[in-house]
Amino acid sequence: MIRSARRRAEAIFNQPGAGRVADRLVTRVQLGRAIVGAAASLLLIYTYGADDGWSGVANDGVVKLILAPLLLIFTGPLVVLGFIRYAPAPQRRVLRSRLREPLKAVGWYVGILVGVGLVLAGSAVLLKQNYGTLVNGLVALGLLIGLVWLLPFLMFASAYAARYAFNTSNVHAALPAALTVVLVWELMLFSVALEGGMPHGPPAAQWCAVLGGPVSVTAVALWELHRMRTRHGVRIRQ
Repeated sequence: MIRSARRRAEAIFNQPGAGRVADRLVTRVQLGRAIVGAAASLLLIYTYGADDGWSGVANDGVVKLILAPLLLIFTGPLVVLGFIRYAPAPQRRVLRSRLREPLKAVGWYVGILVGVGLVLAGSAVLLKQNYGTLVNGLVALGLLIGLVWLLPFLMFASAYAARYAFNTSNVHAALPAALTVVLVWELMLFSVALEGGMPHGPPAAQWCAVLGGPVSVTAVALWELHRMRTRHGVRIRQ
């Protein structure tokens, strides 16, 4: 069921449009940056600790996984509209005509969140009515079976939606990289706000923990845009 959830989420949120540029070197560098970043974060937490221990770290990861697509939904349109506005006038109509797939992906994600919420709320209401042991047992079993698929689907959908920026490469190949830069700085600000301040450790470690991720992701994204322009001829303003 988990494999089915992953495949369905990937089919919806990882649609390689005509504008996507496949660059294996960029993919390898992104993966390497992610591994090094995760290792550095774990090392800092292991050395200086965290407010709620490792369980708090896990919860923070889940929160960021859900928060990332939501931030893209609310702030992404501003980036996309600015991107289209910056493009040459003859290209704007073409770019606007390619918004269908990203909008469908956003609709799917909102529908997934609503669906999970309705399943949980409906099951809670039914269980509170106390229709009897048999009915309550069947409801609990149905809820368990549904969530075994729905919750992994939501997690995979969140990861793919954030990774591919709701299929915005269908609009322009450079959009996912631009959205990633905006998203990573938003997540940094939300993380500091939710945690109520800087992480544990001396000032140098604190600033590395807070800025290391956004700065490194921004550097890789800018390098990716440079490679698009120099190796693949992809420019925002043709």
